[in-house]
Amino acid sequence: MKDNAPSPVAEAGAAPGTPRDYLLYFLRLGALGFGGPIALAGYMQRDLVEERRWVTQQDYGEGLALAQLAPGPLAAQLAIYLGWVRAGVLGATLVALAFILPSFLMVLVIAELYMRFGGLSWIHGAFYGIGAAVIAIIVRSAWKLMRITLAKDLLLWSLFGVSTITTAWTETEIVWLFVLCGVIALLVKAAPRFGLRSAALALPLGTSWWVTGLHGPASAETLMRIGLYFAAAGAFVFGSGLAIVPFLYGGVVSKFHWLNERQFLDAVAVAMITPGPVVITVAFIGYLVAGPLGATMAAIGVFLPCYLFVIIPAKYFRRSAQNRMVKAFVDGVTAAATGAIAGAAIVLGRRALVDIPTALIAVASLVVLVKLKRVPEPLLVLAAGILGVLLGR
Repeated sequence: MKDNAPSPVAEAGAAPGTPRDYLLYFLRLGALGFGGPIALAGYMQRDLVEERRWVTQQDYGEGLALAQLAPGPLAAQLAIYLGWVRAGVLGATLVALAFILPSFLMVLVIAELYMRFGGLSWIHGAFYGIGAAVIAIIVRSAWKLMRITLAKDLLLWSLFGVSTITTAWTETEIVWLFVLCGVIALLVKAAPRFGLRSAALALPLGTSWWVTGLHGPASAETLMRIGLYFAAAGAFVFGSGLAIVPFLYGGVVSKFHWLNERQFLDAVAVAMITPGPVVITVAFIGYLVAGPLGATMAAIGVFLPCYLFVIIPAKYFRRSAQNRMVKAFVDGVTAAATGAIAGAAIVLGRRALVDIPTALIAVASLVVLVKLKRVPEPLLVLAAGILGVLLGR
């Protein structure tokens, strides 16, 4: 194996499945993984590290740290890194496609129905219940991640606490705080020793359906603008998939006037009730603006930067991961990332648990997750959504 190739996952006690098993797992996660980036990262921790032992805890921690340091959607970047660890650039590419494609196709179908039937009034009722269940999933995932990544290390718990409070207070994930926590852990655990080296397009099928959105066929200029705008969103927005929402609102609603406020909120709701990465909301927006081709341009735009931000530095990041100083830095970043996840759970909880029924749904969901461990999360989310619709919200 070459120097710059990822080492096998089988080392350090992990027992990798076949490449087919690996891809099928991410295909299933993309098709059935509800709960947003925090929950998705928790599923990967539980399924790949704890249960299947296809990925080492060290590889997972490095992937989580890299995903937090780089701009773009956290869950997608973590999945891409784990694919890279398994089979290099080809593995990263196949995992990215397997993880993103199911939710992308679902969003295309929902967007077409939305345009045909003029809205999704039922979706708000479903989200009323789903939001509460998702909070339970996130809390459980955050708790398991805390126990594994922090252990009994007082320094890491301190960094975790600062990150949690900061995220909950500011309602955003601050990338420089991750870096600062990494530096603090480095200085405390592995202080450096100085002096040592350290127009409507003419399209196939004779139809403009491919580029037709809410306002009719889109021009080539609009398609190009969609690609560039969402590429900027993927390249410059740090944090979880939810962090991209304020950025998108400023461009989609306020600057370009592609959608009104109600339509934008519907797009976010669609992303939350479909499995897979939350940033797939960009495909829904792209579809409403410029049809299936607009959805494709938006999805490529937002996911391509995060793909490149993982596969380009991955070999350098991994090569130096065993260095004492780098390991201490990664420990600090991971503690901060775990704190950000806990803080995000608090922020989302404040927004999703708006009354007694939602609080009861969240508590009941958490009890089911803890006591009845074999109940699939998608089934729990579906039940919560149906309950929300029945409550008439």
